[in-house]
Amino acid sequence: MLNPEFESAIRQDPQTVTPSGQKVQPLIDGLIIRHCPPLEDHRGELIEVFNPDWAFDDAPLVYAYQVVLRPRSVRAWVVHKHQEDRMFTSAGVMRWAFFDAQMDSSTQGQLNVMTISERNRTLIRIPRGVFHGVQNVGTGDAIMFNLPTVPYNHANPDKYRLPVKNDLIPFDFNLP
Repeated sequence: MLNPEFESAIRQDPQTVTPSGQKVQPLIDGLIIRHCPPLEDHRGELIEVFNPDWAFDDAPLVYAYQVVLRPRSVRAWVVHKHQEDRMFTSAGVMRWAFFDAQMDSSTQGQLNVMTISERNRTLIRIPRGVFHGVQNVGTGDAIMFNLPTVPYNHANPDKYRLPVKNDLIPFDFNLP
C-alpha cells in the first residue's frame, strides 16, 4: 500500500499493446505499416525494401531518393496533396509523428506517434492529406528512403509545410 499522498498523485499507464504485441491505437485511415525483416546468413543480411507482390499499394515504383537525418534533427511538418510517400527506415532510430488532416477521413484529427529503427525496419505508406514529421532520436545518422507514388516535380513541388511548432498539430518533438 502506498502513502495516500502518493496514491492520489499517481496515474496508471494505459494499455498500449495486446498480449500478442499488437498496438491498441488504431492507425490513421490509409496509413500502412509493413515490417521488413532481414534475411540473414553468414555474409550479412539482405532487406527487401519494396516488392509489388506484397500488394502494399497499387501505385508503381516511379521515383526513389535517400534522406540522411543527423542526430537530434527534425524534419516536420510536411503534407502532400497529390502523392503518397512510401518511407523505408534503413538505419538509425527515428520517432515518426503522423497527423490526419484528410477532409473525409474517419480518423480526421488523429495523431499516431511511433519509434522505428534498424532493429525493426519498416516501410510506411503515408496517404495524401496526412502531415508527417520525423526526428532522429538516435546517436548516429538516420537513413531512410522515400519511394513516392509520383516523381518529384522540381518546378511545382507537391510539398506543403507547417512550422515544427504550430497550433494545429498537437505534438511537440521536444518532449520525450
